[in-house]
Amino acid sequence: MNVEIRRIARKDKYTIGKLYINFRYVCDTLENPDRLYFGLPKVKGNTAIPTGRYLIVLNNYSQKFGKKEPYKSLGNGCVPLIKDVPDFSGVRLHIGNTVEDTDGCPLVGMNTIVGQLTDSKKTYIKIWNTYFAKAKASGERVYLNII
Repeated sequence: MNVEIRRIARKDKYTIGKLYINFRYVCDTLENPDRLYFGLPKVKGNTAIPTGRYLIVLNNYSQKFGKKEPYKSLGNGCVPLIKDVPDFSGVRLHIGNTVEDTDGCPLVGMNTIVGQLTDSKKTYIKIWNTYFAKAKASGERVYLNII
């Protein structure tokens, strides 16, 4: 499965992107500022992950999110983990509405408010049920491209 985030608005306080799965637009994303794009140093918990290609692991239990809904019932506490991000750890694709929710992770939802997302929980549930649950069940490899 191919997941792609196309960053479309790199602002000083946040980054907005469009998320595609298998080349079909699915939702918007919100991330921390893309400091590395502008040649600025990384700030822990407040920098978007570097552009590149990453493996997403769907069977990795999250200590932070695993006991919370909807993660608990959807994936038995597994939240999509983005592997091998240089100088980052524990990066997951998850629910959130503002840049304060990101901590370096891409959030999913609809960008209907400047610099924020709405319908994040609903969007995450749709993505999990439509795409990730099937990939997890079949063992399909999932790759994330960030451009």
